[in-house]
Amino acid sequence: MPASKSEFISSPANPLLKEVRKAAVRGALTDSGCMLAETFHLLEEALSSECRVRTVIAAQSVSAAVDEQLGDPNGVRLVVVPDSLLQAIAGVEAAKGVVALVEPPRWSLEHMLRKPQLTLVIDGVQDPGNLGTILRSAEAFGASGVLLLKGTVSPFNPKVVRASAGSIFRAPFLYGLEDTDALAALHGQGVQIYAAVPHTDSSRWLSAADLTRACAIVIGSEGSGVNATLRQAAMEIAIPTVGVESLNAAVAASVLLYEARRQRARHK
Repeated sequence: MPASKSEFISSPANPLLKEVRKAAVRGALTDSGCMLAETFHLLEEALSSECRVRTVIAAQSVSAAVDEQLGDPNGVRLVVVPDSLLQAIAGVEAAKGVVALVEPPRWSLEHMLRKPQLTLVIDGVQDPGNLGTILRSAEAFGASGVLLLKGTVSPFNPKVVRASAGSIFRAPFLYGLEDTDALAALHGQGVQIYAAVPHTDSSRWLSAADLTRACAIVIGSEGSGVNATLRQAAMEIAIPTVGVESLNAAVAASVLLYEARRQRARHK
């Protein structure tokens, strides 16, 4: 049975459930400004972060476990729904019985440019899984921030949130920037800009790049790569590969971030 402090909703016409379904379909924030965090793991990550969890929607079959995980709810609204209804509103197989509505973190450009500066610039990456993995790698390898340019998939897409495995609650990012604004901010800080590209006569191998200095690494879209404006402003670097011309955007970002982390660790 649901805990006494929870409320039970069984109608798909309920305004809260309609709001959640709309956000899931659009791959965006809810109308009230929350992102959807599915699975018990993401709920735990959200609760342990500095983000506010407003509401938790739990399938009836796991409501007791969700109630226990919440512990002292501290203002969190717990809503219990039939299992089939949760699956219908979440619209994904990975809901695993729980969907949390979480206020997204608020970051400023100063967070992106804090020292030791290692900024990722994401130019038009469309695959939610790729972006979520990039955010995860950004946190894992100590990036100071991630600038998501216009044309990049929304970081609040539930698939991005899932793929980030909780890093979206902690890794600083800004969304919807124009490339010219991002360049102006980076140039104003004297940041060296590198663009990840397939190897050409004009590009350098990754091993030749000095990633110990304040720098930004641009990762382009899966189909078009880095746009011409950014490439002209950057030093082009390539990851040595055998048998393939280029790597998946998330893999490339992870390799570049690892190399930056390795160089910086040796430089200390």
